[in-house]
Amino acid sequence: MLLVNARLATMVRGSIPYGLIDRAAIAIEDGKILWCGREAELPTTFGRDARQDLGGGLVTPALIDCHTHLVFGGNRAQEFELRLNGASYEDVARNGGGILSTVMATREADEDSLLADALTRVDALIAEGVATIEVKSGYGLTVADELKMLRVARRIADERPVRIRTSYLAAHAIPPEFKGSPNAYLERVVLPGLEQAHTEGLVDAVDGFCESIAFAPHEIEQVFDKAQGLGLPVKLHAEQLSSLGGAALAARHGALSADHLEYLDAAGVTVMAQSGTVAVLLPGAFYTLRETQLPPVNLLRNEKVPIALATDCNPGSSPLASILLAMNMGATLFRLTPQETLAGTTRNAARALGLEDCGVIAPGKRADLAIWNVADPAELSYRIGFNALHRRIFGGDFS
Repeated sequence: MLLVNARLATMVRGSIPYGLIDRAAIAIEDGKILWCGREAELPTTFGRDARQDLGGGLVTPALIDCHTHLVFGGNRAQEFELRLNGASYEDVARNGGGILSTVMATREADEDSLLADALTRVDALIAEGVATIEVKSGYGLTVADELKMLRVARRIADERPVRIRTSYLAAHAIPPEFKGSPNAYLERVVLPGLEQAHTEGLVDAVDGFCESIAFAPHEIEQVFDKAQGLGLPVKLHAEQLSSLGGAALAARHGALSADHLEYLDAAGVTVMAQSGTVAVLLPGAFYTLRETQLPPVNLLRNEKVPIALATDCNPGSSPLASILLAMNMGATLFRLTPQETLAGTTRNAARALGLEDCGVIAPGKRADLAIWNVADPAELSYRIGFNALHRRIFGGDFS
């Protein structure tokens, strides 16, 4: 396949904003990009390939949603109503709602029903140019139910043209049967479940929730030690509601990412910069919970910490299945630039998942591309409730 008459936002680092190339072409073979550049410099060896004239349309790397919880049972619309009537997220969680209410619904659901429900959210993301989605467990909180969630996540890629990366998140909340006994839960469920998930090939990374309503840093460290003993990378929900030093802990363990980060302090930013840990910002949760503490974007910029953006699609704190809206929120709420929001859903999102074969348009990378009915990349984060996707290419094929 040869795409011609295109405007490429390659997202390759450099002095040119967005890595833009005008009047460009892309040669694709066997699911990979063979060549890209100005059409006037197209090698003659590609001259006979089947051409697709894009009419000057913008082409970006396909988008990546690097933090989701989109496999779950039920919904939490009633809790949404409670919060609007004055209850805080912590109040709801401490009274049996929040994550634990979704745990009950997820445990009751079978794999087929969980998959059917998840695919509705997957389809919404694909329709906005997403080609890679990270999916976490964390709503089962038993070995069997965590494995069930991970199996459903893996099945998504069999049902849809999308790449799935899974994260084991049994250290998400303490279930009612272990109330007040986090160490017993870690020893009997989280750690043996992780070993079994790894044995069955169901897990790509290991995550946790480090917060006063979840797990303390020293408890998360046990999970990280187990993960690294199995050769699995780690990541962490950290500094969302308070400052417990979770991001620094994650960075000291070489984490792929630390996510949320509203209460991240300067010391934590420094450690993240030293380790190369990506800061994944989640404006959907900030918006839904009506938070006021902004993540330290300027500190992250100044220390050159890569910034990614994601939907955090989940039934409680971020019922968001639009990556384009997440980009707009990142710009409007967190003051990211349009270039930062696009880098955050392409190049930096790939890095947050430990992927090196996508996220930019360059020779040798996967041919996962999004073709847009816009001229300027800034339009992707500027518009609200508007999907400008023309077509998506996944692994070299239109889909």
